[in-house]
Amino acid sequence: MYTEHGGEGPDLLLMLHGMGATGAVWSPLRDEAPARWRGRWLALDLPGHGQSARQASYAIGQHAASVARAVLPHLEAGGRFVVLGHSLGGVVGLALATGWFGVVPHRVFAAGIKIAWTDEELQRMETLAAQPARKFATPEEAWDRYVKVAGLAGIASAESGVVARGIAREDGDGDGDGGWRLAMDPRANAVGKPPLSELMALARCPVHLGRGRDDALVTMAQTRALDPDARELGPHGHNVMVEAPGQVWDWIAAFA
Repeated sequence: MYTEHGGEGPDLLLMLHGMGATGAVWSPLRDEAPARWRGRWLALDLPGHGQSARQASYAIGQHAASVARAVLPHLEAGGRFVVLGHSLGGVVGLALATGWFGVVPHRVFAAGIKIAWTDEELQRMETLAAQPARKFATPEEAWDRYVKVAGLAGIASAESGVVARGIAREDGDGDGDGGWRLAMDPRANAVGKPPLSELMALARCPVHLGRGRDDALVTMAQTRALDPDARELGPHGHNVMVEAPGQVWDWIAAFA
């Protein structure tokens, strides 16, 4: 699993990105880490995303098991283990909070989790998972598609570090002329509807939910149905950690 890390000290902040993105979306937040976090941080590409390996199943439990194996060597005795997840990464954080996967966080923060799913949305995800990766003739076309899929259109460009590892070169017939594609394995779309109420009830540590006020994927009413104390993270959209990393740091500082 591809990981990036920094900082020093016994405490560890694990950052988990959303579907279609990579760990690079945390770069604005990581830039502020020296002043905002007294410990180490670890950001990774989830399975089937960025430069992390693909796997046979992308169920939430499989995600959580893979993440737990990757993070375990980074934990230090006596240190706090805090998870910060966005969207899909937030759901993986909730799964880790159950303690079923060999690690138990001290606290989990999850922003922008999509809570309500229609049958049509779930069917569309299954359809995307069954299709081969779309190929693009130029990297510019691939980047344009990537920022849209990752929800970064209008807030990040192809030149931004936020989109790193989002596309990959196709080998074609081995001559390097196969074009470009998104780095994400299309099968990762088949994650299914997460059992959020059950995961919240099984959590063995405090869990805090939040969302940007303008997040079109989830309402505050839906979020507070799971966490009555859910935090509104300012007038921002789904990728609030890119738009306003300081808001996310303030949220963490209020508890951790």
